[in-house]
Amino acid sequence: MAQTFTTISSLRTALRVHDSVGFVPTMGFLHEGHLGLVRQAKQVCDVVVVSVFINPTQFSQNEDLSTYPSDIEGDLDKLNSVGATYVFLPQKNDLYPENFMTNVTVEGLSHQGEGGIRPHFFRGVATICLKLFNIVRPNVVFFGQKDFQQCLVIKKLVRDLNLDIEVVVCPTTREPDGLAMSSRNSYLNEAQRAIAPILSRALLAAQSEFNRGERSVTALIECFSKIITTEKSCELQYISCANRETLEELTGELSDEGAVLSAAMLLGSTRLIDNVFLGATTHSM
Repeated sequence: MAQTFTTISSLRTALRVHDSVGFVPTMGFLHEGHLGLVRQAKQVCDVVVVSVFINPTQFSQNEDLSTYPSDIEGDLDKLNSVGATYVFLPQKNDLYPENFMTNVTVEGLSHQGEGGIRPHFFRGVATICLKLFNIVRPNVVFFGQKDFQQCLVIKKLVRDLNLDIEVVVCPTTREPDGLAMSSRNSYLNEAQRAIAPILSRALLAAQSEFNRGERSVTALIECFSKIITTEKSCELQYISCANRETLEELTGELSDEGAVLSAAMLLGSTRLIDNVFLGATTHSM
């Protein structure tokens, strides 16, 4: 059974005796995608730490901080079922004490895509991740490809600040109908849930066109758009075809090296994000 810690000092004491530490940071309400990261961590590390903390600094005032789904008991049951070693449930005041005024910004990768819609988001993510990395001091951290831009931001953070951490990015975990697993999928009502897989279908259709030889960025985005626009209840926030290392938007003809095709849409009040690689795999990150 996983041992649970709520203080920084007690977790650090427990980790002192371990040489190979894997870390999976989460905001809780865990699904199979999170559990897959824990399984992957167990394959390469002696112990696996999972944090559960709804980080307030990555939410703006009009977002869903107060309603973000939470089920600590359910999360602990799931983590026990996959063999997590330690669970860290930090207290907000320990991570953000009074007069906290230090934030981390990763320039160049935080302003586009998700950053264009949520300009506060990656500063909050980079700040909390650096704090958690300093607390846990992992050898390897594990993230999912669904949050591809976040993965790039974290890799850049680790590289620029000379952190001795390996960042492993695991493939997106999907429902049987293709919908990328997300804690926020719980917001969808039955009718919306039936519509939601249109995002992955549109992305995968464009990926199939690339695999068949299509290299025009315009044509690939048109392929995506033809599918998305068939469902009037979907509000597309962005579609991006970008370099998978720099996130520079690409135009004209793609090389065989490919790109990352990513998109976000609103379905009712629920934001859904997803991405696929064109001519690459997660192992190329």
